[in-house]
Amino acid sequence: MHTNAETQDAVSGGVQTFARAPFDERAAEFRYVITDMICRAGSGHLGGALSLVEIIITLYDRIMNIRPDEPRWPERDRLVLSKGHAGPVLYAALAYKGFFPKRWLGTMNTDGTRLPSHVDMIQTPGIDMTAGSLGQGLSCACGIALAARRDGKSFTTYCIIGDGESNEGQIWEAALFAAHNRLDNLVVICDYNKLQIDGFTHDVLSLEPLAEKWRAFGWAVFETDGHDWDGIYRALTDAKAVPGKPAMVIAHTVKGKGNRAIENRPESHNVKVPDSEAYETYMSGLVARGFELPY
Repeated sequence: MHTNAETQDAVSGGVQTFARAPFDERAAEFRYVITDMICRAGSGHLGGALSLVEIIITLYDRIMNIRPDEPRWPERDRLVLSKGHAGPVLYAALAYKGFFPKRWLGTMNTDGTRLPSHVDMIQTPGIDMTAGSLGQGLSCACGIALAARRDGKSFTTYCIIGDGESNEGQIWEAALFAAHNRLDNLVVICDYNKLQIDGFTHDVLSLEPLAEKWRAFGWAVFETDGHDWDGIYRALTDAKAVPGKPAMVIAHTVKGKGNRAIENRPESHNVKVPDSEAYETYMSGLVARGFELPY
């Protein structure tokens, strides 16, 4: 069993401290493994997976109550990855927590795999909601949160949406629904990396003023650096504690974070890896390399 109490946090003199180094190491390893997974598959959404690394690790190592040996534990916290194309980062977290063998990571998107490019709750242990069609995940998360209230369950539902995904009208319909129903057991994170498939968000369809929009829709809003361990943790814990309304955490991130070959570039959205030369380009772009692959 794992819960959010089993973390690298420690208490010293009545003050909670955070051991940053092991988490920095884990984040670097995840970026190495994710890049290799996608390169082996021949293509994939590398930029949007790398931008979520610190957020996903914080959720699974410091925030969420989960049981890797019991993926469908009724009292577990849920995570809906609405930007389901970022599946590789979630697969890495689930494998390293023990939901399934790490060797599966090397099979992503191959024949017979249980790790498709977009997350699938039927195929993969630990996935709480299938995703792929952008805009739909937040509606699903609202349904899970509302059902939890009606069933008398105390778990929290977390949902990660993309900034490009926020162009979808269904996101804002769900936002209205959540506020109307006062879903204070719902915490949503916007991966605000400022890029989407067609370019920079401010050129395609500006979201600003994003925080004010969510507040106008009746949500509590928090903002953080999406790569800062303490900032993410504080924002998520504060968001979870808000009574009477759903909470949005706007996480300012860098698309392709930690890989200089694609960092903050529009072409990072879905990379193509047709040959060994391209593989070497993406792997050599990593800021941290040399990890042993677990498959």
